[in-house]
Formats: sequence, C-alpha cells, structure tokens
Amino acid sequence: MRRYLAEFLSDPRVVQLPRFIWLPILHGIVLRTRPAKSAKKYASVWMPEGSPLAVHTIRQTQLLRSAIPELQVEYAMRYGNPSITDGLKKLSGCRTIIVLPLYPQFSRSTTESIRDVLGTSVNPKLAMVESFHDHPAYIGALAAGVQRHWAAHGKGEKLVMSFHGLPKRAIDLGDPYQAQCMVTAKVLAGVLRIAPADYLITFQSRFGAAEWLQPYTEPTLVELAKKGVRRVDVVCPGFVSDCLETLEEIAIEAKNAFLGAGGKEFHALPCLNENPEWIAALAKISLEAGTRNNP
Repeated sequence: MRRYLAEFLSDPRVVQLPRFIWLPILHGIVLRTRPAKSAKKYASVWMPEGSPLAVHTIRQTQLLRSAIPELQVEYAMRYGNPSITDGLKKLSGCRTIIVLPLYPQFSRSTTESIRDVLGTSVNPKLAMVESFHDHPAYIGALAAGVQRHWAAHGKGEKLVMSFHGLPKRAIDLGDPYQAQCMVTAKVLAGVLRIAPADYLITFQSRFGAAEWLQPYTEPTLVELAKKGVRRVDVVCPGFVSDCLETLEEIAIEAKNAFLGAGGKEFHALPCLNENPEWIAALAKISLEAGTRNNP
C-alpha cells in the first residue's frame, strides 16, 4: 500500500503542488499515516480474488477478448502492476495500438497522466481515446444498470450522481472534467426520463485542505436526510468498475452518514462492471477508435 500510494501521490498530475513543498509532506507525513488507514478501508471491501478494481478489470478484459476476437486485448494499471509499459510490450507486434483509459470524463489528473507515460513510447501507431463521457453506448450501459436496479428494487425519491472530485483550482485552470461530468449527467437523466428536480450531481473523494468541486457527496446526502428524503439511490457514472471509492466511500461511509441523519433507505447502485451493455460499449468504442486510426 505504501509503495502504491507513493507512486500515485508523487504524480504531479494528481497533486499539483510545487515538488519542493509537496514531497516533504508526502514522505514525512502522508506516507507515515495514510497506508494503514487505506489498508483498513481496502480490507472492508476486499474480494476473494483480490482488489475489486483489479478483479473487475481482469473480467472486463476477458469478456472484451471474447466480444472482439479480431483484436488483441491487454489491460494495465496507471499505478502498480501490470504497468502500462508492460501492457505495451505485450502489444509490441501489433500494427496499431489503441489505448483506452477507463476514465469516461477527461481530466489532466487522470487521462493526461496516462499520456505522460505513453509519451515515452516511440511507437508512431499508438493512439489514445481522450474520453467517452457522452458516447451513446456508454450512456446506454449506465442507463441499463440504473433501470435494472429500479426494476428489481423500486425507485428512490432522489437519484444522486456522484463523480470523483477534483480541486477547483484545476477547473479554474481550464480542465474540462467538470463540464464533461455535467454532460454525462444531463444525457443520462434524459435517457432515464427523469426531471431535473429528481436528480443531483455531486462530487466525492476529496483529499487535502483545498477547495474541491462542489457540492460534496456526503454532506449533500446528510442534508437530503435532514430535509425528510427517506430513500436515495446513488450511482457513480465516473467509475466503470466498483472500487474503494464506490464500495467503501459510498456504500459504507455515505450510507452510514445518510441513515445516521435520519434517512431510511440507501441504495448504492453497482458500477458497470461486467454488465453486457458495458462490454458491448467497450467493444464499440474500441472498434471505432481502431477504424479512425487505421482507415
């Protein structure tokens, strides 16, 4: 955990502070306290096969291979193993390589960080998908998951769409992430045919003391409960796989906060994971990217 956090939090795209200020804080304080706290959180959501994010990513890879057997499909992690460099080595014999970051909404702290790694590659036939935040197949997969949950469990009074947060300063400097989140939410709400009053857009996973994108997810849920909302459904459109942020931060912490404030029923909707609509969307997005870069 310490090794992973050191790599993750050392990325200047993730923590956009001067290195001479941030690195002493990282190594002198953060890496002395955060690994144990993070390990405890991971233990609460760990699957028999391992980390939920890794498990779902591997399953998605296997299903995508079956869906598009004409393409060689490999997976990699931005931080940790298997690395992006390792993944590229497995594809070294391919005529064209399409890199599909599983971040639906573009951000310099995520998608651009992957480009930083790819920039070390001299392969002229390598191309990266920038985002798919409004791709009809992705939106359709999200909608199918929500509708499937509603069909099985009924519909809550409010649908909260919780996206990963980002420091407000990044948006002020021109990062398009927030705008793309808003587009995703609006298009998804349109497909679900829900009125603006029936859903909210919030941001989670704040880190540090700086102001991040608001409204924050957990305080919003607490406020809803205090206003008498009995049931909420929470979906996380920015995560294609269930992970620590959805399984622990939303399904455990946010749920406890909502119920503790007087709410009666909390539904954390599963991410796309291995839903057939999502695997079909992955195939479509990949094939479209391949066609654009290899006409």
